[in-house]
Amino acid sequence: MSVAHLLEAFTEGPGTGNPAGVVLLARWPAEAWMQEVAARLGLSETAFVVPGPEPGRAGLRWFTPRTEVALCGHATLAAAWVVGRETVTFETASGPLACRLIPTGLVEAELPADPPVARPVPEGLVLPELTWFGEGRFDAVAVLARAEAVRAVHPDLEDLASRPWRGLVVTAPGDGEGVDFVSRYFAPAVGVPEDPVTGSTHALLAELWGERLRRGRLSARQLSARGGRLELERRGPVVAVGGRVEEVGRVNLAGP
Repeated sequence: MSVAHLLEAFTEGPGTGNPAGVVLLARWPAEAWMQEVAARLGLSETAFVVPGPEPGRAGLRWFTPRTEVALCGHATLAAAWVVGRETVTFETASGPLACRLIPTGLVEAELPADPPVARPVPEGLVLPELTWFGEGRFDAVAVLARAEAVRAVHPDLEDLASRPWRGLVVTAPGDGEGVDFVSRYFAPAVGVPEDPVTGSTHALLAELWGERLRRGRLSARQLSARGGRLELERRGPVVAVGGRVEEVGRVNLAGP
């Protein structure tokens, strides 16, 4: 029998942050079993971890309720928290991801930096107060003039699901003390209409806003219904994405 750890990443208190499942395994099971577990848990991401060839290294894969994905930030932080080592490097489809537990209580993951490239606004994409549009490795990004416009946006999810991106990030300058920028993230194509707090998109957003603000360190807030806080540092080819993680429960699993 296996156990799914249920956690909240990038949390600011109970009921905030992004829920993730983490399952520690002795070896890789069938993909169908992992997908079934992710669908049963119904969280935006469930992470599966197996031991690596040496201490401090492990294999990591991520599944939404619908499909496997190549990168997930919040479930990576959750997995590092469950593994419980001061440092751990996960071998993943996006390359090695180094994580560490910080004495202040944060968990940090180094994700591949993803500077977005400006693109023409796609035909039919209508967003209020749109000032800039671009694309990164996985996602499109739309910059709006004000944080309030980000709070109010209601994208056409059916239309987004037909676009050639994993999802769409909508972002604007921050309007709260100590918050450099805000965002929301919509990814209906992978079964996530709106993600509560998204670590991987901040490897894109840190590059976008870091260049605009001429900053190496940034603080961000995702304005979903749950909400969450992220601390970011640009480190050349990687972006360190940090936040708080709390375990909120466990589920016993049959198999694999």
